[in-house]
Amino acid sequence: MTDVTTTDFTCFKVTIEAGVAHIQLKRPEAMNSMIREFWNELPVIVKDIDHNARARCIVISSTGKHFSAGMDLAVFGGGGSTSANQNQDRHINAEQQRHHILWLQDCFGCLDDARIPVIVAIQGGCIGGAVDMTSACDIRYATEDAFFCIQEINIGMTADVGTFPRLCKLIPEGWVREMAYTGRRMPAQKAKEIGWVNEVFPDHAACLDHALVTAREIAAKAPLAVTGSKVMINYARDHTIRDGLDYIAVWQTGMFSGAHMGEAFKAKAEKREPNFQDLQPLKHGM
Repeated sequence: MTDVTTTDFTCFKVTIEAGVAHIQLKRPEAMNSMIREFWNELPVIVKDIDHNARARCIVISSTGKHFSAGMDLAVFGGGGSTSANQNQDRHINAEQQRHHILWLQDCFGCLDDARIPVIVAIQGGCIGGAVDMTSACDIRYATEDAFFCIQEINIGMTADVGTFPRLCKLIPEGWVREMAYTGRRMPAQKAKEIGWVNEVFPDHAACLDHALVTAREIAAKAPLAVTGSKVMINYARDHTIRDGLDYIAVWQTGMFSGAHMGEAFKAKAEKREPNFQDLQPLKHGM
Protein backbone atom coordinates (compact mmCIF):
# COMPACT_ATOMS: atom_id res chain seq x y z
CA MET A 1 0.00 0.00 0.00
CA THR A 2 3.02 2.33 -0.28
CA ASP A 3 3.19 2.58 -4.08
CA VAL A 4 1.86 5.76 -5.69
CA THR A 5 -0.08 5.69 -8.95
CA THR A 6 -1.39 8.73 -10.82
CA THR A 7 -3.80 8.69 -13.76
CA ASP A 8 -5.06 11.68 -15.74
CA PHE A 9 -8.48 11.97 -17.34
CA THR A 10 -10.16 14.86 -19.12
CA CYS A 11 -11.93 16.05 -15.98
CA PHE A 12 -10.06 14.28 -13.20
CA LYS A 13 -6.65 13.49 -11.81
CA VAL A 14 -6.55 10.28 -9.76
CA THR A 15 -3.78 9.49 -7.27
CA ILE A 16 -3.70 6.34 -5.16
CA GLU A 17 -1.29 6.20 -2.23
CA ALA A 18 -1.21 4.29 1.06
CA GLY A 19 -4.73 2.96 0.68
CA VAL A 20 -6.29 6.33 -0.18
CA ALA A 21 -7.56 7.24 -3.65
CA HIS A 22 -7.66 10.98 -4.31
CA ILE A 23 -9.99 11.98 -7.14
CA GLN A 24 -9.42 15.62 -8.07
CA LEU A 25 -11.59 17.71 -10.40
CA LYS A 26 -9.13 19.52 -12.66
CA ARG A 27 -10.95 22.06 -14.84
CA PRO A 28 -10.76 25.21 -12.67
CA GLU A 29 -10.79 27.49 -15.72
CA ALA A 30 -14.36 26.27 -16.37
CA MET A 31 -15.34 26.18 -12.67
CA ASN A 32 -15.17 22.39 -12.94
CA SER A 33 -18.48 22.28 -14.76
CA MET A 34 -19.76 18.82 -15.61
CA ILE A 35 -19.20 18.31 -19.33
CA ARG A 36 -20.04 15.03 -21.07
CA GLU A 37 -16.62 13.56 -20.30
CA PHE A 38 -17.25 14.18 -16.58
CA TRP A 39 -20.28 11.90 -16.58
CA ASN A 40 -18.53 9.20 -18.56
CA GLU A 41 -15.32 9.26 -16.53
CA LEU A 42 -16.45 9.48 -12.90
CA PRO A 43 -18.32 6.15 -12.63
CA VAL A 44 -15.51 4.36 -14.46
CA ILE A 45 -12.96 5.77 -12.00
CA VAL A 46 -14.99 5.06 -8.88
CA LYS A 47 -16.04 1.56 -9.91
CA ASP A 48 -12.49 0.65 -10.91
CA ILE A 49 -11.19 1.69 -7.48
CA ASP A 50 -14.04 -0.01 -5.66
CA HIS A 51 -14.47 -3.19 -7.69
CA ASN A 52 -10.73 -3.89 -7.93
CA ALA A 53 -10.04 -3.01 -4.28
CA ARG A 54 -7.41 -0.44 -5.25
CA ALA A 55 -7.94 1.67 -2.11
CA ARG A 56 -9.62 1.62 1.29
CA CYS A 57 -11.03 5.14 1.18
CA ILE A 58 -11.72 7.78 -1.50
CA VAL A 59 -11.20 11.53 -1.17
CA ILE A 60 -12.77 13.85 -3.74
CA SER A 61 -11.51 17.41 -4.04
CA SER A 62 -11.42 20.14 -6.63
CA THR A 63 -9.24 22.95 -7.94
CA GLY A 64 -9.64 26.68 -8.35
CA LYS A 65 -12.13 29.04 -6.73
CA HIS A 66 -15.16 26.75 -6.93
CA PHE A 67 -15.74 23.07 -6.29
CA SER A 68 -18.09 22.80 -9.27
CA ALA A 69 -20.61 24.95 -11.11
CA GLY A 70 -22.63 21.81 -11.85
CA MET A 71 -23.88 20.60 -15.22
CA ASP A 72 -22.28 22.39 -18.15
CA LEU A 73 -25.12 24.10 -20.01
CA ALA A 74 -23.78 22.79 -23.32
CA VAL A 75 -24.85 19.31 -22.19
CA PHE A 76 -28.47 20.46 -22.36
CA GLY A 77 -27.97 21.56 -25.96
CA GLY A 78 -28.41 18.15 -27.55
CA GLY A 79 -25.93 15.83 -29.16
CA GLY A 80 -27.03 12.82 -27.15
CA SER A 81 -29.33 9.93 -27.89
CA THR A 82 -32.46 11.94 -27.09
CA SER A 83 -31.83 14.59 -29.74
CA ALA A 84 -30.96 11.87 -32.25
CA ASN A 85 -34.44 10.41 -31.84
CA GLN A 86 -36.55 13.57 -31.84
CA ASN A 87 -38.91 12.28 -34.51
CA GLN A 88 -39.93 9.16 -32.62
CA ASP A 89 -43.16 8.84 -30.67
CA ARG A 90 -42.74 11.02 -27.57
CA HIS A 91 -43.79 8.18 -25.27
CA ILE A 92 -41.10 5.94 -26.69
CA ASN A 93 -38.64 8.79 -26.23
CA ALA A 94 -39.81 9.25 -22.64
CA GLU A 95 -39.13 5.60 -21.83
CA GLN A 96 -35.61 5.98 -23.21
CA GLN A 97 -35.08 9.23 -21.32
CA ARG A 98 -36.07 7.59 -18.04
CA HIS A 99 -33.27 5.07 -18.45
CA HIS A 100 -30.83 7.82 -19.36
CA ILE A 101 -31.70 9.68 -16.16
CA LEU A 102 -31.21 6.48 -14.19
CA TRP A 103 -27.78 6.15 -15.81
CA LEU A 104 -26.95 9.73 -14.80
CA GLN A 105 -28.09 8.98 -11.26
CA ASP A 106 -25.71 6.02 -11.15
CA CYS A 107 -22.82 8.34 -12.01
CA PHE A 108 -23.18 9.65 -8.45
CA GLY A 109 -24.93 6.61 -6.97
CA CYS A 110 -21.68 4.69 -7.43
CA LEU A 111 -20.23 6.85 -4.63
CA ASP A 112 -23.05 5.83 -2.31
CA ASP A 113 -22.84 2.21 -3.43
CA ALA A 114 -19.04 1.90 -3.16
CA ARG A 115 -17.83 -0.56 -0.55
CA ILE A 116 -15.41 2.04 0.80
CA PRO A 117 -16.11 5.45 2.38
CA VAL A 118 -16.01 8.57 0.21
CA ILE A 119 -14.95 11.91 1.72
CA VAL A 120 -15.37 15.19 -0.15
CA ALA A 121 -13.60 18.52 0.44
CA ILE A 122 -15.67 21.43 -0.89
CA GLN A 123 -14.48 24.97 -1.61
CA GLY A 124 -16.38 27.88 -3.11
CA GLY A 125 -19.50 27.09 -5.07
CA CYS A 126 -21.13 23.67 -4.87
CA ILE A 127 -23.88 24.24 -7.38
CA GLY A 128 -26.57 22.18 -9.08
CA GLY A 129 -25.17 18.79 -10.04
CA ALA A 130 -22.39 19.27 -7.49
CA VAL A 131 -25.03 19.14 -4.76
CA ASP A 132 -26.23 15.83 -6.21
CA MET A 133 -22.63 14.60 -6.27
CA THR A 134 -21.55 15.63 -2.78
CA SER A 135 -24.78 14.44 -1.16
CA ALA A 136 -23.84 10.92 -2.34
CA CYS A 137 -20.59 11.02 -0.35
CA ASP A 138 -20.16 9.68 3.18
CA ILE A 139 -18.48 12.70 4.78
CA ARG A 140 -18.49 16.34 3.67
CA TYR A 141 -15.99 19.01 4.74
CA ALA A 142 -16.14 22.61 3.49
CA THR A 143 -14.22 25.86 3.47
CA GLU A 144 -15.56 29.05 5.06
CA ASP A 145 -16.24 30.49 1.60
CA ALA A 146 -18.16 27.44 0.39
CA PHE A 147 -21.82 27.67 -0.47
CA PHE A 148 -24.48 25.27 -1.72
CA CYS A 149 -27.19 25.98 -4.28
CA ILE A 150 -29.91 23.80 -5.78
CA GLN A 151 -29.46 25.60 -9.06
CA GLU A 152 -31.93 23.61 -11.12
CA ILE A 153 -34.92 25.73 -10.07
CA ASN A 154 -33.09 28.81 -11.41
CA ILE A 155 -32.94 27.30 -14.89
CA GLY A 156 -36.51 26.03 -14.93
CA MET A 157 -36.10 22.36 -14.05
CA THR A 158 -36.39 19.96 -11.13
CA ALA A 159 -33.20 18.44 -9.71
CA ASP A 160 -33.21 14.81 -10.78
CA VAL A 161 -29.82 13.17 -10.18
CA GLY A 162 -30.06 12.52 -6.42
CA THR A 163 -30.42 15.82 -4.56
CA PHE A 164 -33.88 15.29 -3.08
CA PRO A 165 -33.76 11.60 -2.11
CA ARG A 166 -30.45 12.13 -0.31
CA LEU A 167 -30.78 15.65 1.10
CA CYS A 168 -34.08 14.76 2.75
CA LYS A 169 -32.11 12.15 4.71
CA LEU A 170 -29.26 14.54 5.54
CA ILE A 171 -30.90 17.80 6.63
CA PRO A 172 -34.30 19.00 7.87
CA GLU A 173 -36.91 18.89 5.14
CA GLY A 174 -37.81 22.55 5.55
CA TRP A 175 -34.33 23.58 4.46
CA VAL A 176 -34.50 21.27 1.44
CA ARG A 177 -37.79 22.85 0.45
CA GLU A 178 -36.58 26.43 0.89
CA MET A 179 -33.47 25.83 -1.22
CA ALA A 180 -35.35 23.79 -3.84
CA TYR A 181 -38.13 26.35 -4.31
CA THR A 182 -36.01 29.54 -4.18
CA GLY A 183 -32.60 28.56 -5.55
CA ARG A 184 -30.96 30.51 -2.73
CA ARG A 185 -27.39 29.88 -1.65
CA MET A 186 -26.66 28.29 1.71
CA PRO A 187 -23.30 29.30 3.24
CA ALA A 188 -20.99 26.71 4.71
CA GLN A 189 -21.53 27.73 8.33
CA LYS A 190 -25.30 27.27 8.04
CA ALA A 191 -24.69 23.94 6.28
CA LYS A 192 -22.64 22.86 9.28
CA GLU A 193 -25.30 24.04 11.73
CA ILE A 194 -27.94 21.83 10.12
CA GLY A 195 -25.65 18.83 9.64
CA TRP A 196 -25.01 19.03 5.90
CA VAL A 197 -21.25 19.27 6.39
CA ASN A 198 -19.21 17.85 9.26
CA GLU A 199 -16.72 20.68 9.66
CA VAL A 200 -15.77 24.04 8.16
CA PHE A 201 -12.15 25.14 7.58
CA PRO A 202 -10.55 28.53 6.90
CA ASP A 203 -9.17 27.60 3.48
CA HIS A 204 -8.97 24.87 0.87
CA ALA A 205 -5.57 23.57 1.96
CA ALA A 206 -6.75 23.00 5.53
CA CYS A 207 -9.99 21.41 4.33
CA LEU A 208 -8.25 18.98 1.99
CA ASP A 209 -5.56 18.16 4.53
CA HIS A 210 -8.20 17.20 7.08
CA ALA A 211 -10.02 15.08 4.50
CA LEU A 212 -6.82 13.20 3.65
CA VAL A 213 -5.90 12.72 7.31
CA THR A 214 -9.35 11.29 7.99
CA ALA A 215 -9.09 9.03 4.93
CA ARG A 216 -5.71 7.67 6.07
CA GLU A 217 -7.18 7.02 9.51
CA ILE A 218 -10.04 5.07 7.94
CA ALA A 219 -7.61 3.18 5.69
CA ALA A 220 -5.78 1.92 8.78
CA LYS A 221 -8.93 0.22 10.11
CA ALA A 222 -10.07 -3.30 9.25
CA PRO A 223 -11.54 -2.99 5.71
CA LEU A 224 -14.23 -5.59 6.35
CA ALA A 225 -15.41 -3.72 9.44
CA VAL A 226 -15.40 -0.41 7.54
CA THR A 227 -17.41 -1.73 4.61
CA GLY A 228 -19.76 -3.46 7.04
CA SER A 229 -20.32 -0.14 8.80
CA LYS A 230 -21.10 1.62 5.51
CA VAL A 231 -23.50 -1.13 4.46
CA MET A 232 -25.31 -0.94 7.79
CA ILE A 233 -25.51 2.86 7.86
CA ASN A 234 -26.93 2.95 4.33
CA TYR A 235 -29.35 0.14 5.14
CA ALA A 236 -30.51 1.88 8.33
CA ARG A 237 -31.07 5.08 6.34
CA ASP A 238 -33.37 3.27 3.90
CA HIS A 239 -35.18 0.84 6.26
CA THR A 240 -36.92 0.59 9.60
CA ILE A 241 -35.05 0.05 12.88
CA ARG A 242 -36.35 -3.53 13.08
CA ASP A 243 -35.15 -4.27 9.54
CA GLY A 244 -31.75 -2.76 10.34
CA LEU A 245 -31.35 -4.87 13.47
CA ASP A 246 -32.27 -8.00 11.58
CA TYR A 247 -29.84 -7.27 8.76
CA ILE A 248 -26.86 -6.61 11.06
CA ALA A 249 -27.61 -9.93 12.77
CA VAL A 250 -27.48 -11.70 9.41
CA TRP A 251 -24.32 -9.82 8.39
CA GLN A 252 -22.49 -10.66 11.61
CA THR A 253 -23.47 -14.30 11.31
CA GLY A 254 -21.60 -14.53 8.03
CA MET A 255 -18.86 -11.90 8.24
CA PHE A 256 -17.87 -11.35 11.88
CA SER A 257 -14.10 -11.93 12.03
CA GLY A 258 -12.45 -12.91 15.27
CA ALA A 259 -9.10 -12.87 13.48
CA HIS A 260 -9.49 -9.21 12.56
CA MET A 261 -10.41 -8.32 16.13
CA GLY A 262 -7.43 -10.33 17.34
CA GLU A 263 -5.06 -8.39 15.08
CA ALA A 264 -6.51 -5.09 16.31
CA PHE A 265 -5.94 -6.04 19.96
CA LYS A 266 -2.50 -7.50 19.28
CA ALA A 267 -1.35 -4.41 17.38
CA LYS A 268 -2.51 -2.17 20.21
CA ALA A 269 -0.69 -4.28 22.78
CA GLU A 270 2.48 -4.25 20.68
CA LYS A 271 2.16 -0.50 20.02
CA ARG A 272 2.17 -0.87 16.22
CA GLU A 273 -0.17 -0.32 13.32
CA PRO A 274 -2.47 -3.30 12.63
CA ASN A 275 -2.01 -5.28 9.43
CA PHE A 276 -5.35 -6.06 7.79
CA GLN A 277 -6.03 -7.77 4.48
CA ASP A 278 -7.64 -5.67 1.73
CA LEU A 279 -11.11 -6.45 0.45
CA GLN A 280 -11.22 -8.86 -2.45
CA PRO A 281 -11.76 -7.55 -5.99
CA LEU A 282 -15.31 -8.14 -7.15
CA LYS A 283 -16.13 -10.73 -9.81
CA HIS A 284 -18.03 -9.56 -12.88
CA GLY A 285 -17.92 -12.62 -15.05
CA MET A 286 -17.77 -16.40 -15.09
